[in-house]
Amino acid sequence: MIPLLFSLLLAWPPGTGAQQDKLMPFVENLDADSNVILKWGFSEVQGTIMFQLTVKTTGWLGFGFSPNGGMAASDIVMGGVGPNGTYFMDYHATGNSFPLVDKKQSYTLLSLNEVDDQTTMTFLRSIQSCDQEDFHITDSPVKLIYAYGTSDDIRYHANRRGTKEVNLLKFMPRSSPPDSNYLDFVVKNVTVPAERTYYHCKVMKVPKLNGKNHIYRIEPVIEHLDLVHHMLLYGCPSSVNQTYEKKCYTEGSGEDCIRVVSAWGVGGGAFELPEIAGIPIGGQNNDEFYRLEIHYNNLAQEAGRRDNSGLRLYYTAQLRQHDVGIMTTGLMVAIGWGYAIPPNATAFHSYGLCNTSHFSDILPDPVPDLSVFSVALHTHLAGRKVQAGHIRNGEQIDFLGLDENFNFEMQQATNLGNIKTIKPGDEIVVECTYNTTNRKGITQLGLASTDEMCLAFVFYYPAIPVTSCCSHPDMHAYRAMMGKTVDQDIEEMLKTAVWDQSSTAVHEATMKRVPQIGFIIDVNKNYTIYEGNIRNMTATLSVSCRSDPSLQAGPLEPFNYNTSPRGSSSWVVTSVAGSVLLMLWMTML
Repeated sequence: MIPLLFSLLLAWPPGTGAQQDKLMPFVENLDADSNVILKWGFSEVQGTIMFQLTVKTTGWLGFGFSPNGGMAASDIVMGGVGPNGTYFMDYHATGNSFPLVDKKQSYTLLSLNEVDDQTTMTFLRSIQSCDQEDFHITDSPVKLIYAYGTSDDIRYHANRRGTKEVNLLKFMPRSSPPDSNYLDFVVKNVTVPAERTYYHCKVMKVPKLNGKNHIYRIEPVIEHLDLVHHMLLYGCPSSVNQTYEKKCYTEGSGEDCIRVVSAWGVGGGAFELPEIAGIPIGGQNNDEFYRLEIHYNNLAQEAGRRDNSGLRLYYTAQLRQHDVGIMTTGLMVAIGWGYAIPPNATAFHSYGLCNTSHFSDILPDPVPDLSVFSVALHTHLAGRKVQAGHIRNGEQIDFLGLDENFNFEMQQATNLGNIKTIKPGDEIVVECTYNTTNRKGITQLGLASTDEMCLAFVFYYPAIPVTSCCSHPDMHAYRAMMGKTVDQDIEEMLKTAVWDQSSTAVHEATMKRVPQIGFIIDVNKNYTIYEGNIRNMTATLSVSCRSDPSLQAGPLEPFNYNTSPRGSSSWVVTSVAGSVLLMLWMTML
């Protein structure tokens, strides 16, 4: 049995919406009149997906997955609250006739309630089921079907039915505030040098807005997809008060601008924020100047190419409940500190640590719980796997993010399947796995695509001033553990080392065992330094086929149905996971 390491045990009474919103953050009206509403959330780590169907009826409910939007070959559940209590069953349809009961019941009922002339049915299933009579959910759009009756006598639904195509695992809400507007942060006619890697920066002033607004949608404006690899927009402090444009990471190119506001990575599209949160822009306490950074990846090293790309940010004056923050975690990119990934390694592991207990060292106010809705994992070309472990009281409780098949050219940003809570004192451990079998020399940390990074960017609310929480192995301790003298140059030692399977294994184990020097930086460049250690993480799960969704996250409490004749509730075990890919870069000054 899988332990509860990956899960949170959560309970709710009927009608308690706040807790369910964290479990099921996605909502879609399945009909035009909003009589049929579907909520859902999922965990790719656990391989489960939870649904809540609410229909304005006191009769039976039906919901399912169809290959073409019709009844034939569809996977269906039906349930309701009858005179003698609740009923719920897993069916499959062979044609336009009454569906057949599945031999194997692959759905788990969590609650069924009938309140104020509407019925709500909450249930859990595996994302991929071993049952041939069930539908396998993928990251492609799926046709959802529904039907309902006016009584608990299940018979022909007449016109009380419908279908809607939804991408359940890559759902992106689309808001349309009546006062919506947008700002373009773009470069104009930039000449891209004949270099494989070039970072271009432009500091610009935003037009004066009427008070504080919230950014709710980020869209890329890309002229040359073969050149632009990623873009970031940073907010600038009051010390930056003039516009300029030049190569990044040179004197006066906007290094004081370190608050990440928005970003886009290759392979990605538009990104929309949750309906209860937005990125602040405008107003007395927000930035006037912003720095746009574009990473050009000119593989052919062509000369004379010009580009006009950037980001379009949609904003509204209708403020949302929370401000969004973006925090960088993982291995600090400290160029020249002697970090090395050996050549000819099939699976070399690097680590970075963020200990949130040290936030209070630089923040004057108490640190609230942080609700994480998206995590962007990032390495460069050698990266094959990235995972961000969530540690509490010294033990891993879950993965904040996980990508076991990292693709440098596909950095799509998506929302997590559930909302994850980081409490004060929690730790985030980022682990990256690299393959360098095609390289003859060591790989160091740096900006170029042939250098490496190991980062996880945490999108959360409410925003706090912390912008970066990363670490780097103590290389002085590494030198001592390896029996080297203090006068030996660590970087030269690693470059000239003879790397084989044994020496690579010793190097990896030592880099993990030495203390981590942690750095926490806020938007005003206040910082604190601390020492910590990398904790072991649990092996990830294989979730390609699970026959019983109730066993995905460890032992479940027995269902505890209410004695009320018109409803029931249960304990639910679930977790938050998922991977969203998006390339970001944060300078540590």
